[in-house]
Amino acid sequence: MVKETDVLIVGAGPSGLALAVDLARRGVRALVAEKAQGLFPGSRGKGLQPRTMEVFHDLGVIDAVLAAGGRAPMGLIWKDGERTGAYDMFDRAEPTDAEPYGEPWLLPQWRTQEVLLARLRELGGDVAFGQEVTAIAQDAEGVTAHFAEGGAVRARYAVAADGGRSTVRTALGIGMEGEGVDPAPMLVADVRIPDLDRDNWHMFAGGDAGYLAICPLPGTDDFQLVAQFTAGSPDTSAEGVRALVATRTHLAADQVSEVRRASDFRPRAALAARFRDGRIFLAGDAAHIHSPAGGQGLNTSVQDAFNLGWKLGQVLRHGAPEALLDSYEAERRPIAADMLGLSTRIHRGESRRGSATRQLGLGYRGGPLASGAAGALAAGDRAPDGRCPDGTRFFDAFRGPHFTLLAVGTDAELPQELPDVVRVLRTEPYEAYGKGLFLVRPDGYIGWAGQDTRGLGDSLVRVTRC
Repeated sequence: MVKETDVLIVGAGPSGLALAVDLARRGVRALVAEKAQGLFPGSRGKGLQPRTMEVFHDLGVIDAVLAAGGRAPMGLIWKDGERTGAYDMFDRAEPTDAEPYGEPWLLPQWRTQEVLLARLRELGGDVAFGQEVTAIAQDAEGVTAHFAEGGAVRARYAVAADGGRSTVRTALGIGMEGEGVDPAPMLVADVRIPDLDRDNWHMFAGGDAGYLAICPLPGTDDFQLVAQFTAGSPDTSAEGVRALVATRTHLAADQVSEVRRASDFRPRAALAARFRDGRIFLAGDAAHIHSPAGGQGLNTSVQDAFNLGWKLGQVLRHGAPEALLDSYEAERRPIAADMLGLSTRIHRGESRRGSATRQLGLGYRGGPLASGAAGALAAGDRAPDGRCPDGTRFFDAFRGPHFTLLAVGTDAELPQELPDVVRVLRTEPYEAYGKGLFLVRPDGYIGWAGQDTRGLGDSLVRVTRC
């Protein structure tokens, strides 16, 4: 039996699920194939950056994310069983009209994936668990993938969102270019320690042995433990994790009431040589592998999906030229490279978790879809939030599979006929934009800007029906 679908998504991690949600609301059929029997159970990628929060607003899951997570607590430094100081892990920023999510939000990765899966099912989609892709091939018309359990699927396009050891990327022969970030292996574990306060992110300097940090996970009874090993290999057994806590902190081994999950890894930074091979795309960890420092990996992965989703939707449902899909690699690979460098510098203590980690300044100026400038912004910039005089929030007007032609503080004449996928919104002058016309893409970036409509038609041709 050969199933048929528009898009095959290999992997049900954050990038795969975010892409599936975006495609589902666009009416694009997608099959999400996940080789595991369920969602990833660990807390690994626990920090959501403000730009990802904006993506989740657009995908319709922000209320669930806010309800389930919480602010990152202050860092508390311990030495010899005594509290010796405190510091903030992040440069915090208050929310504003233009940037409504000011600082990172803590949410265990497993909970983020649960929220996305619930939204996918709400939209009529689902994940095929226990379906391992073992072979994949493509031709001029589509992609055929075979499963270990038997059977195959035929899709117009496929997306490898199957992690750092991507089977699909390997099958395509796409190499990863990178380096080891730190020669010391690390351990990450989800633990329960009832006697430890949950108001702080606990830091223990390990001296020559390496550091250990214990962070409370909002909405759960768990902590995430991260430890560096300058010598030897991590013992990921429950007994090994308890012994580690007893050795490097003032806590006794039996105060760790439960070790729910533990694994080890070596921090590295790697970037795929390309993000596209014909009809197959790479997204998330399959395309870039980060050190966990600074919380850039999961966030960059979700934003990969958000960039690719609307482009697949335009080609498959709205007759846009297939050349639009070329812009995915052109836009996302440079961003991933920059974020890899940032993660590595933070891991090595060369940079602080500052404004760059929030990812609100990322954009596509000079990219293949960016044209023009007006007011305070240029094409390729992130489109700020704001409010119209009637109280309409910009982000709510942008939400969905459409483009928005935003007229800010101008009476400039607009075309009498626009593609069905373009909506018009007029508002008063607004400092975050200045005055002008702005074509906001479905992923919340400005595709075109100008004081009048010259050039608008050419930009629309690149992203809508030929």
